[in-house]
Amino acid sequence: MTDRSNTKQKIAVPVRLKYFAYLRKSTEGEERQALSIASQKDEINKIFPDLDIEFLHEEKSAFKPYNRPIFSQMVKRIESGEIQGIVAWHPDRLSRNEIDGATITYMIGQGKIQDLKFCSYNFDNSPEGIMFLQQSLSNSQYSSAKLSKDVKRGLAKKISMGCPSGVAPGGYLNNKLKDKGEKDWIKDPERFDLIRKMWDMFLSGLYTPPKILEIANNDWGYRTVQRRKLGNVPLSNSTIYKMFSSIRYAGYFYQGDDGVLHKGSYEPMITLDEFDRAQAILGRHGRPRPKTRSFTYTGIPICGECGAAITAEIKTKNIKLFGLPKDFTYYHCTHRKKYINCSQKGGITVAELEKQVDEKLAKLTILPEFAEWAVECLDSGLEKEKVSNQAVTEAKQKELTRTKDDMDSLNRAMYRQQIGEEFYKKEKTELEQKATRLEEELGAGDSSVVKEAQKTKEKFEFAVHARYRFNGDDLSERRSIMHNLGSNWRLKDKILTVEPDPVYAMIENSYKALEDEYLRLEPAKIGQLTGSNDGVDEAKSAIRLRWLWGWDSNPRPIDYTDSTSFLVAWTISSSSSSLRINLTHNWA
Repeated sequence: MTDRSNTKQKIAVPVRLKYFAYLRKSTEGEERQALSIASQKDEINKIFPDLDIEFLHEEKSAFKPYNRPIFSQMVKRIESGEIQGIVAWHPDRLSRNEIDGATITYMIGQGKIQDLKFCSYNFDNSPEGIMFLQQSLSNSQYSSAKLSKDVKRGLAKKISMGCPSGVAPGGYLNNKLKDKGEKDWIKDPERFDLIRKMWDMFLSGLYTPPKILEIANNDWGYRTVQRRKLGNVPLSNSTIYKMFSSIRYAGYFYQGDDGVLHKGSYEPMITLDEFDRAQAILGRHGRPRPKTRSFTYTGIPICGECGAAITAEIKTKNIKLFGLPKDFTYYHCTHRKKYINCSQKGGITVAELEKQVDEKLAKLTILPEFAEWAVECLDSGLEKEKVSNQAVTEAKQKELTRTKDDMDSLNRAMYRQQIGEEFYKKEKTELEQKATRLEEELGAGDSSVVKEAQKTKEKFEFAVHARYRFNGDDLSERRSIMHNLGSNWRLKDKILTVEPDPVYAMIENSYKALEDEYLRLEPAKIGQLTGSNDGVDEAKSAIRLRWLWGWDSNPRPIDYTDSTSFLVAWTISSSSSSLRINLTHNWA
């Protein structure tokens, strides 16, 4: 007879599953029928009150894979065995694309996900249940793809009919009487004529946008359209500038990212010519059209006394000699900084302004030979810099590898709960920033060096041809030349000043003596001197050497006021080296 009194029987205790409740309502697209995050959470708590649930909130679209950081985090934690199940309102909350849907079903097949629960769908963890789940996910993918296609087709059809999308601008209303897809803009009977009057005031040139804003809000009592939560407020400063720069008032509109201009079916408030005139007043290009008058230099200099903008105006004077009127363009201070008492009166003619710019360009114009020598030196230095940077690149690559290893170790420590969440976030942020910086530097490679070299070459090219081009007929090129010449242009007492680019400043201060010495040798070049040219060639070589002083391992500080030395320094800084190409002329 067997004594069973001491026999221990093992009883299997079911392991309680842990669940993620995945809540998602995309803020990147229209999901008007989807429940809010709070509603999804309430329904899950009501239907599954006894489950061990950790809630996760996502507000990214599921239409594209690898777009949801919370979903990716959930998948990693399930793969690690930390969580065994998922709860959601419906399968379409989990996925609307093929890749994420396959990830869910594959993890079920591998046993990583042991259970799925839905508030509006029944799931059975069996081959048949997985098949029906795949069908449900496929339906979600099809619905999203079809919706996207339908929306794009409807938008294209609406554009072809001249119906812009979005909220109508001031002066217009969205037409709610037409069918969906055919709704256009109609005149706002309360505001259309008022805004047309604002355009008239602006186009007259007698009123600035701030002044028009003041009159509209205070004198006319203008208020914007009342909508559900916004509106019924005065016009803002930014709104009126947007209004005067919007081509929609001329009956055209841009839709989408293609940059194509479409003609609208609604009634225009202004003509295209009026729109172009407004853009000229604002200092913008607008639609390019032939113009008989152009204020070429507005927006470049500011008042040297008060810092206000410089504007231009045309004054007509009668020429007594011929008995005919003639137009003169004057540039002067706008006096818009009311808190500063600016004493600048009158203005400078466009001819005098251009004469002063031409004088500055004359001082930095160099001979083509000097530019060629400088470019040769830059190219030579660029090759040397690339060789010296190789060691730096290798060191950065090793540091990047170590940083990524540290990130992997940090993630493993977090999964094993060996470190706290606050420490994890701090260290992760620092490592990610470091890795990003290293990747950017490695990705740039020698491109930054090449770009700096190219910029310097362009400056020498500019110094050769800028004056000739400035005296051409292209007004836009004149503006460009002024911008390239320097920054912080100022006009005071009819004198134009500028902070020149360092290269041009040093050319202006010290180049002339080298040029004079070089030109004295030029007659021998065309055979006007007899005898051997050896001495002339040696003299030219000496000038070239002084112009290209070579590599300076310990260059002196740049002194722009020192007329006895000419130092053009092109500096490319890295963590290990600083390349300086010095163009130096020293006199005893």
